[in-house]
Amino acid sequence: MRRSPVLLIVSGPSGSGKDSLVAELRAAEPNLAYSVSATTRAPRPGEINGVHYHFITRNQFDQMSAAGEFLETCEYAGNRYGTPKRFVEESLRSGRDVIMKPEVNGALAIKRIFPSAVLVFLNVSSDDVLLRRLEARRTDSQEAIETRLDIAKREEAHTGAYDYLIVNDMFDVAFAQLRAILTAERLKTSRLVQGGQRPTA
Repeated sequence: MRRSPVLLIVSGPSGSGKDSLVAELRAAEPNLAYSVSATTRAPRPGEINGVHYHFITRNQFDQMSAAGEFLETCEYAGNRYGTPKRFVEESLRSGRDVIMKPEVNGALAIKRIFPSAVLVFLNVSSDDVLLRRLEARRTDSQEAIETRLDIAKREEAHTGAYDYLIVNDMFDVAFAQLRAILTAERLKTSRLVQGGQRPTA
C-alpha cells in the first residue's frame, strides 16, 4: 500500500523564522524535497545561489515567467519571487514529499493548483517580537523594516485560509509542531493508494 505525497507549504511574515525552521526540518527529514524559489533580490550574507534561492536578474525572471516556468510569482518589498514549476511537479510525480516557503499570495495560488497542499502559517506572538527579529538581522534599513511590518499585517489577515498556525516564539516547540504536522499528514488515510488507485468508499 502506497500513499500520495505531501506538498507542505510554510509561509508567514519576514522575521517569523521560516528559513530556520524549514532548514531544520529538511535536516531531520533528508528525503523531503525542497523547492528553491527564484528571486531578483540580492543575496544576504551567507546565502548561496541554488541553495537558499535561485538569484537571477529581473530580465531572466521575466523571461522565465513568460515561458510559463513558474507555478506562481509575486512582488515582495520591491523584488520578484517565483516558484519553479518543473521541480515541484517532477518531485510529486516520483512520490516525494515536497516543502516550500512562498509568501502568502503565492501559497494561496499554489493551493488552487494543488488542492491537497497543506498550508502552515508561521507567526510570532507580537509585533514587538517581529520588530526585534528584523532589527537583529541588520540587513535592512529602517524604512525597509517598516515596509516588512506593514506587509506582515496584511499577511496575517489571511491566516484563516491556512490549515495550521504555528507561533514561533520558542524554536524547539515550533519545530516539533511543524514536524508533527508533516507526520500527521503522511498518516492520513485519505492519502492511501491501492493498486495505483485511491480506495473508494
